[in-house]
Amino acid sequence: MKLNTRTIVQAALIAAVYAAMTLLIKPLAYGPIQFRISEVLTVLPAVLPSAIPGVFIGCILANFIGGFGMVDIVFGSLATLLAGIFTWLLRKRRILLPLPPVVFNGLIVGTYVYLLYDKTYPLPLTMLFIAISEAIICYGLGLPMLSFIKKNRMIREALGISEE
Repeated sequence: MKLNTRTIVQAALIAAVYAAMTLLIKPLAYGPIQFRISEVLTVLPAVLPSAIPGVFIGCILANFIGGFGMVDIVFGSLATLLAGIFTWLLRKRRILLPLPPVVFNGLIVGTYVYLLYDKTYPLPLTMLFIAISEAIICYGLGLPMLSFIKKNRMIREALGISEE
């Protein structure tokens, strides 16, 4: 990933969209059962490497403004960063692209949400709830979004994505 104006602007826009999407549905985006629509953006690193810092910074912002405090800011954002990096690493394996967000958020976010929420549900169940919501969002919305981006020449050109 080249660090140029386009990359910085893309990352900033993705960060802003991620944070805004999360905060717009705040009641659904935080808690032991969460449905964070903004996580659809975690599959973007497969076609747009600038999405890695974008979703990471967006998650930091969303968790800073509306999350559980420092634990959420550090570990939730770490889960999103790892998901972005591993999604980029799996970019040639379409069906696996949503798997890193599912795994990292299920394990990392599921663990600290369990610890912070008075253990409302058992740890494995809390992890499973988070992982299932990630799977629904990333497989159900993320893969179709990537297909749309790849098929749309104007979007690819605007984002500087090469046709593969």
